[in-house]
Amino acid sequence: MIDSKNTDSLLEGGRKLPLMEEFYTIQGEGHNMGSAAYFIRIGGCDVGCHWCDTKPSWDAKNFPPVDADEIIERAARFPAMTVVVTGGEPSMYPLAYFTRRLKEKGIKTMVETSGAHILTGDWDWICLSPKKNAPPKPSIYTKAHELKVVVEKLSDLEWAENNARHVSDQCILYLQPEWSVSERIMPWLTDYVMQHPQWKISLQSHKYMQIP
Repeated sequence: MIDSKNTDSLLEGGRKLPLMEEFYTIQGEGHNMGSAAYFIRIGGCDVGCHWCDTKPSWDAKNFPPVDADEIIERAARFPAMTVVVTGGEPSMYPLAYFTRRLKEKGIKTMVETSGAHILTGDWDWICLSPKKNAPPKPSIYTKAHELKVVVEKLSDLEWAENNARHVSDQCILYLQPEWSVSERIMPWLTDYVMQHPQWKISLQSHKYMQIP
């Protein structure tokens, strides 16, 4: 459980964030794949997916709070003027201050979240990637621009369809093969998308390109 009162005090209402890492790269997944962006990975996650490729991000205590304005200043130096906040799980933290300051700098705000907690902040693009062991809060569904469901086994398709029933008609639907089993499941996953064309396939192209 998150001690919200203690967390808010430690992070000064979002003026500080438990930064794990930040880097400028090409977006590798989903609708914005191939576009340049400044990634900000926030430490701390209580979802705990067994196939997570960033497990070191789970324990927020390993990432002392960093001044949010300093992060924004660094992001503003890069020409894409787009920030993607990821984790960890961004919805664990107060992000209204952070997104407001980003927008004041003319920076587009994007986030990838499981929706396990109520998402704060003003976002130009919300990628909702729901997880079975910590389902999204209902309020996130109608806000999502993109639904990206990680698929590891056939039964995950039912989970994907259940989530798709709650998003808006404008939300773009993606199925993304879990990296370690992608070659094995790709035949039936591609067949499913061909039979259900409301879905698209998202690939982790950054892993193929060998970039962050």
